[in-house]
Amino acid sequence: MNKMKKGICFLLLFAMLLCISLSACRKKEVSIQQGSETEAVESIPETSVSVMTEPETLPPETEPEEENYVISLAGDCTLGATELVYYADLGFIRTIGEDYGHPFRNVQCYFAEDDLTLVNLEGPLVDNGLPTPNKVFNFRGPTDYFNILTEGSVEAVTLANNHAEDYGTNGYQSTLDTLNGAGISYVERDSSVMIPLGDGFQVGIYAAMYYKLDQEEIVRGITSLKEQGADFIIFAVHWGIEYAYVPASNQVELAHAIIDAGADVIWGHHPHVLQPIERYGDGIICYSLGNFSFGGNTSPRDYDSAVVQLTITRSALEGTRLEQVDVHPVCISSITTSNNYQPTPYEPSSEEYNRIMKKLNWEQPESAD
Repeated sequence: MNKMKKGICFLLLFAMLLCISLSACRKKEVSIQQGSETEAVESIPETSVSVMTEPETLPPETEPEEENYVISLAGDCTLGATELVYYADLGFIRTIGEDYGHPFRNVQCYFAEDDLTLVNLEGPLVDNGLPTPNKVFNFRGPTDYFNILTEGSVEAVTLANNHAEDYGTNGYQSTLDTLNGAGISYVERDSSVMIPLGDGFQVGIYAAMYYKLDQEEIVRGITSLKEQGADFIIFAVHWGIEYAYVPASNQVELAHAIIDAGADVIWGHHPHVLQPIERYGDGIICYSLGNFSFGGNTSPRDYDSAVVQLTITRSALEGTRLEQVDVHPVCISSITTSNNYQPTPYEPSSEEYNRIMKKLNWEQPESAD
């Protein structure tokens, strides 16, 4: 009897051990296929709970975005003529008529693609009135010639020159009213203007002319623009000796002082011919960009001119800097027989192109007066 009980106990113990063994064998192997190899990974028991969280996804590091702006500068534009040749066959009025796109048609490759185009508007836009007495040359163009500027992609002009008041206060006020009505920005003599280009970028322009080139006053004007938050500052100046191919020493000294005061670019005009372009410090000095679409002369002695394009870059890390200066030599006429007031680019590497580049690099032409 005791043997029988012992046998039963032994059988029960054996059965229990067998069950435990089978339970342990239920753990299966999970295979992760990696190419041609197989790696065995023990499965997680059902009684174990594991919560997996995705790691926080951070954006990859990127360079701060840069903003680029292009400003085009050109020279003297008289969109009219004197009374003597106002309706002459080869004069500006008869040549242009109502074809407002004519003057700047061949430079749209520059003007239409930039952010701001500046020219020197030398002469009022007024339909009638009396010219300034005792003055040899008094220019004017009709008020509807504002269309030349708008169709030509010119957004702003300087009026700091010796012909802006050729028809007195009436002619000058007519010009202001016309420009305001057309939405064209302008800067007057001994004053400044701020022109927004988008994204909060502000171009500040201060203008002066040879009647009154007071260095302290100009520096105050430049400083004021900086205090107003101008990102880029242009000093527009009407100065120099007519038909001289190099600036006078006092012009060079003043230009350097204005750059030292914080101007980024000096944009000069008045001599009616090209003068050198100089890089000084972090700035650029265009001593004279000569004539451009100049109705004041049907047959000028020098047909060379240029469009200067400035590429400005602004970034959060480096601030604003003048990134690049491109010079595009042009002829002030698209024909060779006379002035048809239509600036046209010269072919790169042509004799005319190279001649202009020499002028801009302080080499005077043989025909210099």
